[in-house]
Amino acid sequence: MTAAARSVVYIVDDDRELCTSLAWLLESVRIESLCFTDVASFLASYDPDRPACMVLDVRMPEVGGFQLQEILNRAGSAVPIVFVSAHGDIRMSVRALQNGAVDFLEKPYDPQHMVEVVQQALRTAQERFAQASRSRVLRARLDQLSPRELEILRLVIDGVPSKNIASRLGISVKTVDVHRTRIREKAGAESMATLVRDVLQLGVVLPSP
Repeated sequence: MTAAARSVVYIVDDDRELCTSLAWLLESVRIESLCFTDVASFLASYDPDRPACMVLDVRMPEVGGFQLQEILNRAGSAVPIVFVSAHGDIRMSVRALQNGAVDFLEKPYDPQHMVEVVQQALRTAQERFAQASRSRVLRARLDQLSPRELEILRLVIDGVPSKNIASRLGISVKTVDVHRTRIREKAGAESMATLVRDVLQLGVVLPSP
């Protein structure tokens, strides 16, 4: 099943009627959703391996929306969050957006606008999910590198030419080139240039030597 087909919208709001009506609205445009009226029940069902976005109420009993956002941020979640509130203000919206939310809507919201916001959030979710998957695969491949290969890869990423790498490590340029070839092959990259690009674009942290 594709990531796009499996994507879902989590609706977390203590207003049960709102949850139901929003779920019906999304279903009318063939968007799957799951409703939760409290944070605990959401966390018990949350699947980080499924691309998703979230429509999240700010004020709820026990654990509020901002607290859930902090929990997800600490866990490294890439779920785009659309906050909703009947008592929103500029301070709230600024806080939400500064902490990574993709939008902040006041209740009652326009149904068509909500659909458009959710559709964009799902596209963002799928992009983030794909990037996270690529990052995990690349990190697993880089874990196979030897300490010397990691050392050379770090220098390559820093833009150090093979000749200078050889001089710095006390080895021949030919040996450096052999290591570069092995690094590229283990990483499954077309070239060292594409490998460096992927490491930088995906924000992959190299394993400790």
